[in-house]
Amino acid sequence: MLFKLIVLLMAAVLRSLHLTSEGLQEVVNIRASINTGLTDTLKKAFPLTKPIDRPVLENKEDISP
Repeated sequence: MLFKLIVLLMAAVLRSLHLTSEGLQEVVNIRASINTGLTDTLKKAFPLTKPIDRPVLENKEDISP
């Protein structure tokens, strides 16, 4: 879901918001919440990064191996 949000920010659907400094910061904020977070390089380049809350997904189906 978070990756999809980044793609939508970059798509024409949301007017390519990643091309503005605020939009790029929003992409980095979302990226900080995915998997292992930001690399050291990105942390240095974007010191004001605040990871967003990860959405809670409830799996109502029993998954068995």
